[in-house]
Amino acid sequence: MKNLNLLRSLVETQQYELLKQQSQKLYDEGLGISSLPLLSLAQAQLGQLKSAIQTLSLADTVKDQMDIDALVDLGAAYIVLFKIDEAIDLLKTIVKNYPQHALALARLGLCYMSKNEPEKACELFERSLILSPQRIAVAIHLITLSIHLKELVRAQQFFTQAYESLSQIQADLPKEIAVSHRQRLEMLQLQLWVQQLQFSKAEQWLDNRQESLGEDDYAFWLSHYATALAEIDKHAQAEDVLKEGLKKYSKNLHLVLQLSDLALIQGRTTHAIYLIEQGIKEDQDNPSLWSRLSNICVNQFEQRAHNAAEKAIKLSNNLTVSDDYPPERITALRLQAKNALALVKSHQQEYAEAETLFNELLTDNPHFVPALRGLGQQLMQQGRIDDAVKHYEHLKIIDPVSGHTALINARQFPEDIETLEKLDKAARIPSLEGSVRSGILFQLASAFEKRNNYDQAFAYAKEANEISKRFLHYNHKTHRKECARIRYAFSSTLYQHRPDCGVSSTLPVYVLGMPRSGTTLVEQIIAGHSQIFGAGELGAISCRIQGLNRWERHVGSGRQYPDCVDDLTPYVIEGIAKDILKELQDYAPDAKHIVDKLPHNFEHIGFIKFIFPKAKIISVRRDPRDIALSNYFTDYQAKHGGMGFAYDLTQIGEQLADHNLMMHHWQQVFPNEILEINYEDVVDNLEGNARKMLAYIGVDWEPEVLNFNKLERSIKTASVWQVRQPIYKTSKAKWKNYEKYLEPLIRGTNAKIKFNKIKMLSLPEPGFLTDGVDLYHKGELDAAELSFKKMLHHNPDHAACNYMTGLVYLSKGYMKEGVEQIKIALEKCPWQKEWSENLKKALSKKK
Repeated sequence: MKNLNLLRSLVETQQYELLKQQSQKLYDEGLGISSLPLLSLAQAQLGQLKSAIQTLSLADTVKDQMDIDALVDLGAAYIVLFKIDEAIDLLKTIVKNYPQHALALARLGLCYMSKNEPEKACELFERSLILSPQRIAVAIHLITLSIHLKELVRAQQFFTQAYESLSQIQADLPKEIAVSHRQRLEMLQLQLWVQQLQFSKAEQWLDNRQESLGEDDYAFWLSHYATALAEIDKHAQAEDVLKEGLKKYSKNLHLVLQLSDLALIQGRTTHAIYLIEQGIKEDQDNPSLWSRLSNICVNQFEQRAHNAAEKAIKLSNNLTVSDDYPPERITALRLQAKNALALVKSHQQEYAEAETLFNELLTDNPHFVPALRGLGQQLMQQGRIDDAVKHYEHLKIIDPVSGHTALINARQFPEDIETLEKLDKAARIPSLEGSVRSGILFQLASAFEKRNNYDQAFAYAKEANEISKRFLHYNHKTHRKECARIRYAFSSTLYQHRPDCGVSSTLPVYVLGMPRSGTTLVEQIIAGHSQIFGAGELGAISCRIQGLNRWERHVGSGRQYPDCVDDLTPYVIEGIAKDILKELQDYAPDAKHIVDKLPHNFEHIGFIKFIFPKAKIISVRRDPRDIALSNYFTDYQAKHGGMGFAYDLTQIGEQLADHNLMMHHWQQVFPNEILEINYEDVVDNLEGNARKMLAYIGVDWEPEVLNFNKLERSIKTASVWQVRQPIYKTSKAKWKNYEKYLEPLIRGTNAKIKFNKIKMLSLPEPGFLTDGVDLYHKGELDAAELSFKKMLHHNPDHAACNYMTGLVYLSKGYMKEGVEQIKIALEKCPWQKEWSENLKKALSKKK
């Protein structure tokens, strides 16, 4: 008994390596089976899960021979190995028979805490603390839960009692444990002050400690203060705190990473990446930073994500055990790196390799949540719904909130209202995202819709959207103006004046329309044809548009897309077209047609027809009310970018109106060239509409397209679940369930479309700059000068043409005029190093 009590003291002081050694020794010496739960507990805490599970199984076989204290230890082993239900059954029995067993009460409280039942957990923690007030860890749990429950007065009382208890017993504790307890309590005090809006107390406390703390310690407290501010939705204030800290410690990694996390939460991905890369400059051999960089880049910058993941794996594999890198930390870093690479492979649709990596992770670490999430999501995309659900069921045991929300996303809804109530509470636990987690609310909206409780479903959707809008930078007026400029730029006149532009390939097929209009369903149907490959939502068109904008900034034209399309020569258009064709062919070299189904390509039909005059375009239409509500109930996690409109019914209505006007324009410019398909017609008459689409594309009928839901291909959109089902009609007229909430939508849709008068430069012919440059390099200076001056006649602010005119003047010996033109150019493009160098040379010659 004495030996076991000594071992239990090692649990209290978190000395798990020593606990493992002594427990194993005690068992090996045959001195009792009661050390088995402690051995399993130690192995689990050290990340040795296989050994821990084996030891726990052995302990289970002899638990009838254990005394009460050993059974309480067994309950702890159950908890750390996520056997929560077994732990509850065991500990409830013990508490019933031994209601004064403080440790049993505390561990039962931990069970309910993990199951997101804070009221039950608090009651048990409080009972335990009355019996054993020196258990500071229990007090910390109680204070934390009281803050989450917004019982701030009680939380402050528990804090005061715990702080006094720690002062009395700290001399008897190992120094590192005493320091850890004090730090945890002070973190909670800081959080309490922020929750109570007592910012002056928090800041005064930080200021008083600044002089006595080193850089890393002070940065730690600033970071925690910033987190506490974010938890009450004061993200701007949190950023200010971190930026002030960086003024003092400009290279502090802790502050940089926290600032990066805040940027990412608010949708500023590029800035988050920049901050991580700044951190890497200071600590290039840190595998955690490379893993983090990979995870942030994976959705937008695949190659950067891949390179970062490979770097993380290489660095983590080269680590050796030291004081800075104990074995458990090395293991964690290797897990992070391998998971980062698996996510990249999955995103690149290298599914077999990704699945192998995920399974390797889970074989050795079956409770590794990131791998469970990643593999589950991949299986969903591949249409392996049942396999995904199995992983999500396992995830639910380890992380109930993530598991349940993932299952809801896979349309596996909880049958009991209690689970939904727990999810509601979980959504309101403060985090870096803020006081409420909108993603959980979106899933609750789906769950209550499934229960036909439409009022509650809409209430959750509305709250989720309102929360998400805090970080949005979407401007409906800007979008409407851009749509007007696109219509102006791509008028019938443009195609009449540029008859030779484009490549006549019929390889690309574009399926487009409002998001949630049925574009994924349409693509899935036609991609069932043997000659058609569905490539999903591609960024090929938007990527080239961004490239045009980069070019215009480079040459300092003062223009951007769509203004600049009238300056594209047939040669340039052919280059863009061939580049896209190569990208498409890489997906399916033998396909006759390849489908790009990015919905918002409806805005760029003019550009598509400019580069591919014979491209087939299918415009999908649907009842706008159903489109609106489907968008409103979808969590796009789009805190920036094209889906910003989807979080407000009025703005959805405005986007629908913009879409209608845009499609009306394209139908006038390209009469009888765009096929319109109604989602409702497809649902009512699948074969008839499938025949119509295939005939339009120009391929023979194949009945296999009717089995679209059995097509083995990945789906990455929000429709990932729906397209795996046969045609169902319940999605028609769903708006009727929410009719009383649609007034803002109707207002936005019916409002008059207003925008400022379009002022856009129009060039009579393309290529003044590029043709002039060619002539200059051929030595035809007069012809080059004329070409540049033609552009400057239409666009006097064109920096590159000013610069090239300056070079022509210098070549002709007109030094003063040449220098003046180059100076004008550099005022607009001061980043052009070559221009600056040539100006210096000209000035030296002038002297």
